[in-house]
Amino acid sequence: MSKNDRRRFLGQAFAVGSAALLAGCERLNNSATFKEVLASSDKLTDKTFHALTPENALAQEFTEAEMSPYFKANGSVNPKTPEYLALLNNNFTDYRLKVFGLVDIPLALSLAQLRALPSRTQITRHDCVEGWSCVGKWKGAPLGALLDQAKPKANAKYVVFHCADSYDNNDERYYESIYLHDADHPQSILAYDMNDKLLDVAHGAPIRVRLERKLGYKMAKYILGLELVESLDAIGKGRGGYWEDHHGYHWHAGI
Repeated sequence: MSKNDRRRFLGQAFAVGSAALLAGCERLNNSATFKEVLASSDKLTDKTFHALTPENALAQEFTEAEMSPYFKANGSVNPKTPEYLALLNNNFTDYRLKVFGLVDIPLALSLAQLRALPSRTQITRHDCVEGWSCVGKWKGAPLGALLDQAKPKANAKYVVFHCADSYDNNDERYYESIYLHDADHPQSILAYDMNDKLLDVAHGAPIRVRLERKLGYKMAKYILGLELVESLDAIGKGRGGYWEDHHGYHWHAGI
């Protein structure tokens, strides 16, 4: 099985598994036993994906000729939260990416400072759990190198992405998380350009994360902060992400 076929197989298997799991959520989602099953399932998934592919394996990259003529936007496409509208109305002049939590040097970086950092450009495929895929070109700052500037503490284990959008138009803001060591993957970047243009609102302006070995819902958009934590217990409902907490999606989401 080729790398491309393996990615597609794993993505389809994940979607099927999630659908089967969600069918029983209404009856079981308040059950302590069910939560334990979900937690153990994620651990198994994590081990399985790491066994299938090396930790530093690259997702397939493409040529400009293979880019999709139209790149569909996933998740929120037009945030209406007060904090986002204030930034948008000022053309993100006041935007600051905050890096905080278990770090020795908290950061607050402007877009100009982010763009001044060493960058990486990659043409990759976005795989959505809904079953669609698109190939696009991304440019941004390598996530691991940026976090290194903040000097993570020894007990930091996870990176939490805090966002400005509210997916269901309520007071809850979107959030996601990954292992801290996943930030060091060469294709983990904070993207500010898409297809050689500034990232637009629908695709996550001013900053979104690209994690090319993950499904689309892990790639948080409208990022305001990166928090380093030791445990995900205090993040949302404790499963580390909006879709994981509200719809039972797997936290690892590897493909």
